[in-house]
Amino acid sequence: MIQRRTVLTSGAALTGALGGAGIVVPALSGRARATDPATGPGDVPQFQQAMPVPETLEPTFASGTTAYYSMTMKEVDSEILPGRLTRVRTFNGSFPGPVIKAVSGRRVVIRQTNHLTVPTSIHLHGAHVPQSSDGSPMDLIAAGGGTKTYTYPNSQPHANLWFHDHAHHHESETVYRGLTGLYLLSDDVEQNLDLPSGVYDVPIALRDARFDDSGQLAYTMNDPKRTVLLANGKAWPYFEVAARAYRFRLFNTSNMRFFVLKLSDGSSFHQIGTDGGLLEEPFETASLALSPGERADIVVDFSRYAAGTTLVLNNARPLRPDDPVDQLTKVLQFRVAGPVANSTLPATLRTLPPLGSATVNRSFELSMDETGVTQDAYINGRPYDMDRVDTEIEYGATEIWTVRNASTRLPHNFHLHLVQFRVLERDGRPVTSGPESGLKDTVALQPGETVKIQATFTGYEGTYVYHCHMIDHAAMGMMANFRVSRSRVR
Repeated sequence: MIQRRTVLTSGAALTGALGGAGIVVPALSGRARATDPATGPGDVPQFQQAMPVPETLEPTFASGTTAYYSMTMKEVDSEILPGRLTRVRTFNGSFPGPVIKAVSGRRVVIRQTNHLTVPTSIHLHGAHVPQSSDGSPMDLIAAGGGTKTYTYPNSQPHANLWFHDHAHHHESETVYRGLTGLYLLSDDVEQNLDLPSGVYDVPIALRDARFDDSGQLAYTMNDPKRTVLLANGKAWPYFEVAARAYRFRLFNTSNMRFFVLKLSDGSSFHQIGTDGGLLEEPFETASLALSPGERADIVVDFSRYAAGTTLVLNNARPLRPDDPVDQLTKVLQFRVAGPVANSTLPATLRTLPPLGSATVNRSFELSMDETGVTQDAYINGRPYDMDRVDTEIEYGATEIWTVRNASTRLPHNFHLHLVQFRVLERDGRPVTSGPESGLKDTVALQPGETVKIQATFTGYEGTYVYHCHMIDHAAMGMMANFRVSRSRVR
């Protein structure tokens, strides 16, 4: 059985990552402390750095059926805090990580080379892939030059996917130090819609961090004081927009941080998609919740604002008594320029496949030591064991899983590899519309909360994992194996 590393340092059990509604008073400029007042590089000016758009990686070779890429994992220095260089772990030296643009039905093959000092395993989060390319926790690429080739068939509809390290006992720190990238999978359904495109279609990776006196990332397992918020690799940046509609593809790439995002003037926007692609129709809202690993596709129309207007994308969430309000309630500033030609949001986006009939029901309970005495986390009372298959599934089966957060103070979430699922109920209330009515692969659970999900396990046989995607919790043991087989043991 795999045991936790003894080098994992103990952190506070309460992460400060609780998500929830709340109203904050917007502030459009200022400075913020980079870490706990007793440490760190001092005041960090907010909204002084432009938010970059992650670079799109070009294939090294492309045929009619396949695009080939080559990536090297390595450490580089990046300017996250203004005027300071921070050492980060990257794909191809890019922080934020690069973007791969793929098309449904056309394979992507990526040769990954690991020049880091720790082993890695690259997981394409949300992808329908064979076990050999899933990035299993113990399917490792050796440090110091090891290589592995991943094949992604892209045999699924459009979706906003992302890739990150999944090497057990290393994933928490390696992801925290930057080893992530974005993977935008498109298809004809999406491309035939008049959605904002080109420079008006912007992926944004959100996360938090903590820095030491020298401006380096400070890592502690389960750390509640990661209070510097980053958008596309910059601390509290600004982004200049034209007075027209923008599509923002939002990725929560944090280890632990929950976001509840609102515009500072309280105005509404439209959510058009979630983890597994577009919703059936746009959903108008003034608030968007994202747990670690979740994605959301939104359209914000800035044509209603005069040139020169500034807006802040706020994080509205309950704060711990010792949390720095000025830091955790602001994420990104928008600066509105002049108007340009606009696009029209379609009333209908897609038709989702019917749910089908489930033949198997299962229950799962997420729990952990909330006292801070140990770093133990469980699913159904057991920590992760790479050699144990926890759930046997018949190939092609449609199943309903009831997942409960048994913790009394801590949030969790639940991520399922191989397949997208549908959320049927939350605390007994049916989910028939809104952001959780689409295809999902990650779902949030507040303390004591229960969700019911439905998935069909087809496409590939093999052993995969399900786990809490608060990555520190997965590294602490909140993960389990499931095996899909045509001849499963009953």
